[in-house]
Amino acid sequence: MKIEVWTEFGPLNSKIIFKAFIKSLENAGETVAINKSVNADVAVIWSVLWRGRMQGYQRIWNEFRSKGKPVVVLEVGGLRRNKSFKVGINGINRNADFANQEFDNKRWPLFEHELRPWNPTGDIIVICGQHDSSEQWKGLPKMSLWIEQQIREIRKYTTRPILVRPHPRNVIQFKESDFDNVKVRLPKRDFRTYDDTDFKATLERTWAVVNHSSNPAMEAVIRGIPVFVSESSLCHDVGNIKLADINTPAMPNRHTWAHKLAYTEWFEDEIEQGLPWTRIKKRLEEKYLR
Repeated sequence: MKIEVWTEFGPLNSKIIFKAFIKSLENAGETVAINKSVNADVAVIWSVLWRGRMQGYQRIWNEFRSKGKPVVVLEVGGLRRNKSFKVGINGINRNADFANQEFDNKRWPLFEHELRPWNPTGDIIVICGQHDSSEQWKGLPKMSLWIEQQIREIRKYTTRPILVRPHPRNVIQFKESDFDNVKVRLPKRDFRTYDDTDFKATLERTWAVVNHSSNPAMEAVIRGIPVFVSESSLCHDVGNIKLADINTPAMPNRHTWAHKLAYTEWFEDEIEQGLPWTRIKKRLEEKYLR
């Protein structure tokens, strides 16, 4: 298989993962071109956030997808942030194909998470924003408007306090004074990784989390907090869709969901050994490269 791997637009934390992934491709006997257009069968990029230095990936994405060619997307995972990494085909989150149609319960313990019992005893509803420069946000309103839409819909059913948590790197134009009992709180950030450091504490007093498709919903589900998400979210199968159910959210069994989720993310040594590539290659050949 001829593969273009585009490392040049990746963030600093992508370098070591690209290196591991390239080694797995070479060990598997693939023809690898790094940062060169060679009319390949597959491209490999980092995330689908078209912003800053990663904006360069949009051209590669558009070129391959417009020709019906697959793009393998690497990105930071949500189960062990900056330790595990997602490897999917043609997107991220539930829009991606992670070649995890076959799964078991063996990987879940590697992530050292305990599924807490459902326990929505808090009083606040947390709306978690995300970056609206991403391919996953294509066709959706600007983040500020989306947040306002969620608030107006929630207010049809409850007067519970609402806490708005924007993405740490996505500025929103939003006035608390336009709504009753709504507060905006920027996440406390670790500026070395851009991760937040206070979401777990926030969840301790949360009734439900509203999120389109990003990692905060995953963390909430694991900690036993109901979520309201879109069909693009990896939490769709254990979440809620309609905010009309905000007072009586579904809280389904999560074990099958967790076991399958564990096959969306891989550790550096597993990537280098070729564990995700073995699955991804088989899936590419079965579905995308006929």
